[in-house]
Amino acid sequence: MSEKEKVDNALDYYNKGEYQKAIDIFSSVLETCQDNAELYNNIALCYANLNDFDKAEKNYLKAQELNPKLAQVYINLADIYYRRKDMGNGIGLLTTGICELPENLVLRHYLARFYMEDARLDLAIDELENILEKQPDNYDVYYDLGRVHFELGNYASAIENFENVLTYKSENPWIYYYLGEAYEANDEIDKALSNFLKAIAHNDAFSPAYKKAGILFLARGDYDDAVEYFEDYINLDIPKEEAAKIRELTERIKKKQNDEK
Repeated sequence: MSEKEKVDNALDYYNKGEYQKAIDIFSSVLETCQDNAELYNNIALCYANLNDFDKAEKNYLKAQELNPKLAQVYINLADIYYRRKDMGNGIGLLTTGICELPENLVLRHYLARFYMEDARLDLAIDELENILEKQPDNYDVYYDLGRVHFELGNYASAIENFENVLTYKSENPWIYYYLGEAYEANDEIDKALSNFLKAIAHNDAFSPAYKKAGILFLARGDYDDAVEYFEDYINLDIPKEEAAKIRELTERIKKKQNDEK
């Protein structure tokens, strides 16, 4: 069997989820192709799928050493660091990757997300805006910018970026929900409520939006609407303790309405 046939065989095992068999075959090919970075990357992927992250990291680093311009190695190893919450090593790795591959915007986006997770939000904004200069229709970047600006309290900028996401992706209830939160934080209650209702319209089982709608209707004194959305919320898949608290709240609202009659 040729080396290519062995690799194809190993990839078949990988695709079937038989990772140890794939490792064994990839390793046998390494005996005659010791400088093949992609083989080390493939072995690392197998170990990562087996949750043996130490061996995965070791093989990714070997692949990086052999070919520092193999972008997938940085992405795959960064994923391990992210799952480990090892922001320091992840940032260092991705910074190295960008030095080797300065035009690779995927690596920049990964780096921005590490900065976000590490609360280095200004650096995250720099990377995200750098990407948008080259990819002005990248809605994932607008989404991340919206989340960063929201965390910084820049609610108008958060709104602008979430609105940009809707230009490209208008069916996702989470975007309407986050946009609603940004409008709420910016004291634009009617627009906030409108977006929470749009989230529900796109997914009638989207429980967080029902609670938010109920709260805003209650704040406006629209008690019937508040009760309606709170009762819908209770009937969704939420924790029992939460349901009990909201049920108690709706009973208080109803009692207040009766007392006012």
